[in-house]
Amino acid sequence: MSSEVHQAHEAAEQMTPTAYISEHLQNLTSTGEHQSSIIDFSVINLDTIFWASLMGFVAVFILLIAARRATPGVPGRFQSLVEMIVEMVDTQAKSIVHGDRTFIAPLALFVFFWIILLNTLDLIPVDWVLGVNHFIGNFGGHVPHNRMVPTTDLNATMGMSLSVLVLVFFYSFKVKGFGGFLHELISAPFGAKWYLAPFNLALNIIEYLAKGVSLGMRLFGNMYAGELVFLLIALLGSVWTFNLDLTLFGLVGHVIAGSAWAIFHILVILLQAFIFMMLTLVYIGQAHSHH
Repeated sequence: MSSEVHQAHEAAEQMTPTAYISEHLQNLTSTGEHQSSIIDFSVINLDTIFWASLMGFVAVFILLIAARRATPGVPGRFQSLVEMIVEMVDTQAKSIVHGDRTFIAPLALFVFFWIILLNTLDLIPVDWVLGVNHFIGNFGGHVPHNRMVPTTDLNATMGMSLSVLVLVFFYSFKVKGFGGFLHELISAPFGAKWYLAPFNLALNIIEYLAKGVSLGMRLFGNMYAGELVFLLIALLGSVWTFNLDLTLFGLVGHVIAGSAWAIFHILVILLQAFIFMMLTLVYIGQAHSHH
């Protein structure tokens, strides 16, 4: 096993920048092979499922702790932060969704917290998995790939987007009824004329497809680009050679540039979570409205 670890170290040291980036963008799959097509249900990204599920449990845990620690007196910092976020989400839900918000407002709150946690994983140093692999290799273990940020996986973001689309259809049927929703599909936006029905239906189908695709692609595109920038900054600091660069170029190219981008990326993390939550409320709110 020691010889295998030594070979892995040598292979890592010979890794090119292109191979370095490709290595960090590969998922740990159930088949051990890469997904070759956009849609392939035979391949399951195990790392995406693990980290997404873990952050989901963490989000629920944080909200439960905040609810149990809530006191009528002077709130602490943690309670004040959570109350501020809850009030913000509830205000947005009231202004957008006109109807029963018993499930919608808590859903929006969970989505906001969950996506923040998923995106925050991007702030963990990009080479941590290689270091962990080198360490556990001494004990006979090895994880070939571990893509830690689920929102940089298109499968995850499109799955979240399609879940929102399912909720939109659910509330459309619930609020308008089966007949009312079908009538809306063929009568809006051009009018309830029989000869306009095909155009109305085609436009509505395109609209729903655009909603589902854009919601998932927006989150994926921004987080994927942020991950690439972190990898490029790591290359500037010669981290891909797995040697500590103590020169001025290494300091500026990795430490300073990486810290600056991480600080800026915090805004991206929060903004993307807010946008996804708001669009979720907007789409569900549209399902409650009659045309």
